Amino acid sequence: MPLDTITPDEMRIIITRIQPYLPRFLTLFEPGPHGVRFAFAQFTGRELRPVRPAVQDDANLRYVPEDEDPVEHRLRNEARHILDDVWEQAGEQWAQAAYVAELGDAVKDAPARWKTYRTERRALDDAFAFLRDPAASAEWPSALSRLIDAQDRTRAAATAFDTRAREIARVHDEHHGADITHDAALAAAGYPEAAEWPIARHADYDRAHHTDWGTRPLAETVRHLIEQQDTHITKINRLSGTAGR
Repeated sequence: MPLDTITPDEMRIIITRIQPYLPRFLTLFEPGPHGVRFAFAQFTGRELRPVRPAVQDDANLRYVPEDEDPVEHRLRNEARHILDDVWEQAGEQWAQAAYVAELGDAVKDAPARWKTYRTERRALDDAFAFLRDPAASAEWPSALSRLIDAQDRTRAAATAFDTRAREIARVHDEHHGADITHDAALAAAGYPEAAEWPIARHADYDRAHHTDWGTRPLAETVRHLIEQQDTHITKINRLSGTAGR
């Protein structure tokens, strides 16, 4: 808040008046050349949401019309502006901390589930790639069986990861007003690697149909991949005359 029109003596009066209404978690509060400087103790996000106390019943802060008392009008306006600024920023910092704290609760074993999925997905990619190898023709039924097993394991791993991703997406939705990105919040919660996790919107985990827009649930991505693989294999069998072998 600019203090060009407030003298040091007037600022001392303002600070005395607003002192009872300042947050107890302030670690710095002092006037500077360009406004009041303040800082807060680190929020955990487990505290109650900071709420600005009402001052309309305070005889030294309640509104006074300018034409009634210009000096008091100006002092009280500045006092309320300072309180608004302090409590607004406290609320913003708390909201970020609450978001990060709840994400930490929601993630649980998501890193391990993502690692399992990546392992199974690589095995699936390898099993499908082998079908293009000339050696696959000598063991076609076995190669297909290994592919099906890999598909099943990958599908199960994707579904398991989505269980955690759904909860993470719920937290994202519930804290959408926090001034911090999803990736930054997850990193602050201790999971910088989460930037590569496919987290869809919370509502998408209950949809029966999905579009190509945005991030889809991982199980849906795997379902689409397996569908493409099965279509490709069916075409190979039809063109090569191996169907039914």
